[in-house]
Amino acid sequence: MNITRAGTQPSAKGPADWFTGTVRIDAPFAGTEPARVGGAIVTFEPGARTAWHTHPLGQTLIVTAGCGWVQREGSPIEAIRPGDIVWFPPGEKHWHGAAATTALTHIAINEKLDGKAVDWLEHVTDAQYQPTPTA
Repeated sequence: MNITRAGTQPSAKGPADWFTGTVRIDAPFAGTEPARVGGAIVTFEPGARTAWHTHPLGQTLIVTAGCGWVQREGSPIEAIRPGDIVWFPPGEKHWHGAAATTALTHIAINEKLDGKAVDWLEHVTDAQYQPTPTA
């Protein structure tokens, strides 16, 4: 058993190569071999978002605070709120982040395949980010 105590790991800034806007990543976690699971608590300031990306074994988001948006390629933007759980299947191109005027916090969980958990792609443009979300 291993307990990682709250406050023992520093927050990290979301890298500009992978995010637009101000993003904070807290308490990243990863299982030890042979486990493949890993994740983090991610907070997006209003308007902040990931770049388009995929996960070789999929990704689960658990929304804990605020209001945000998610989009998979070819589909409309959808709103997400606390208590919502989002599953992106393996290889599905998508992005997620805060709504335009409201911050968002979620827990992101994914698994590594051959040591890789994510494939980062191009940034979400301001034009792509503007449509009115559904639901």
